[in-house]
Amino acid sequence: MKKTLAAAVAVASLLAAAPAFAADMPQAYPTKAPPPVAVVPAFSWTGFYIGANAGYAWGSGKEGISDLDPEGWLGGGQLGFNYQFGNNVVIGAEADIQGSDINDSTVDGVFDPRSKMDYFGTVRARLGYAFDNVLPYVTGGFAWGHNEITNRFDDFSSDNTHVGWTVGGGVEYAFTNNWTVKAEYLYMDLGDEYYDSIGADAGLKTSTARIGVNYKF
Repeated sequence: MKKTLAAAVAVASLLAAAPAFAADMPQAYPTKAPPPVAVVPAFSWTGFYIGANAGYAWGSGKEGISDLDPEGWLGGGQLGFNYQFGNNVVIGAEADIQGSDINDSTVDGVFDPRSKMDYFGTVRARLGYAFDNVLPYVTGGFAWGHNEITNRFDDFSSDNTHVGWTVGGGVEYAFTNNWTVKAEYLYMDLGDEYYDSIGADAGLKTSTARIGVNYKF
């Protein structure tokens, strides 16, 4: 009987002390969820754009002006459109027009010709691969240019608009969502035309190196 009474007293003491023991135990509190991480969307090259460029050209005459190596400065504007696929391939089209001072002259004892191309332009396809906001590309298409040849022996001039082709490449970099800069090389071969001033066909091959800036809508 005494053992039973002692056991009951012990159990009752443990039950009485349990709430105090539980209060002394460390409490588990719900943890605060971390703030969501903002996902910055990858840059997309899709869209229309317009811009300006400047550079330098050098080349060689063909046929009646094969002794000439015209060169000079150029500047103008361009507009175009790009479309970027899900695999980062970018296709596009661009047209530009340039004012220029691509000229040279020589003394041949007969005509003393001087050739000057004062403006030209291209209409080209572009194909590139986007590394986020960096776009290396190749380009090619149609080219045209207005050229004048002067026979300095008698100061007789005639002019023609040439048509031909162009091919080249470049790299474009987007430094904001709307503004990009580019560096580009183009090779142009303009077809021959007949010039009354020298009584012969003449043409021009040129290389152009230029830098530009575009605004993408």
